[in-house]
Amino acid sequence: MEKSSASTRLAGAVHDLASEVVSALRGGGHSPAVCGEAGQFAGDDLGLAAVRVLGADLLLPSTLFRRRPQQADVTALHNAVRAFPPDATSSVVTVWSHWAMTQALHRLEETLAPGTEIGPGTETAPGTETGPGPGGRPAGRTDEMERERRGMAGEQPVAGIGPAGAGPAEPDVTWLTEAPWQRLTHQLAVLAALAVPGTDSGVARVAHGRPVDLARGFVRAVRRRDWLQAAAAGRWLALVDGVPDTLGLESGLEFVQHMGGSDARVALHVGAARLMRAGAPV
Repeated sequence: MEKSSASTRLAGAVHDLASEVVSALRGGGHSPAVCGEAGQFAGDDLGLAAVRVLGADLLLPSTLFRRRPQQADVTALHNAVRAFPPDATSSVVTVWSHWAMTQALHRLEETLAPGTEIGPGTETAPGTETGPGPGGRPAGRTDEMERERRGMAGEQPVAGIGPAGAGPAEPDVTWLTEAPWQRLTHQLAVLAALAVPGTDSGVARVAHGRPVDLARGFVRAVRRRDWLQAAAAGRWLALVDGVPDTLGLESGLEFVQHMGGSDARVALHVGAARLMRAGAPV
């Protein structure tokens, strides 16, 4: 019962946070901070876990519209990066999603004025600690919340993947290059936060090289009524070249939004896909 309650609370927090991102996308990036000026999504275990599930997409509106994000959002993402670092037991998807978050912060730091850092010196949200917690575990992270977060993010262990690196180098991508189209679509859907224009990664290069397989995965997800996977696959398809004209991506995205749009993460991916297809000022 307690575990079910934790799952429900986290799912609700993720939904609320994704809804704020969707609102910002629809507002052209002019909306206030996704996390709110008080940083309500970054001040406790639940908020940090929700930010970690959403990952780099927390900054998606500012990325797509080339606008500087609000400090509350930057702080929230930075705190989540520090609270949930990958370790030797982390799946390759966890490693990649963490890398995407750190890269988003790195890109932001490059655009700021000289001397401005997005790092350990960043001001944290009120009541949020980012130093080591009891037993060396980062504060703001509990074992129960970590398990629920991994489940929400669709992260499962992948055989043959070694310890997660915390450096700037890209994680391994061989596992995705050799994946059959069904698994390719599933894993790309989990890593949809990497589907943004103007950025490069091993995951994106794989997606660019397999548009037909990704299109097959999109159709399969729609037929299985897996709206979240379909929306995320559609987001990738909006980014890559070589998508078959017979797919009818625009009508497919409209159908996915109609059927699954009550899920804020579905609406987020569909919204991102449509903005990219419409040529948002990225």
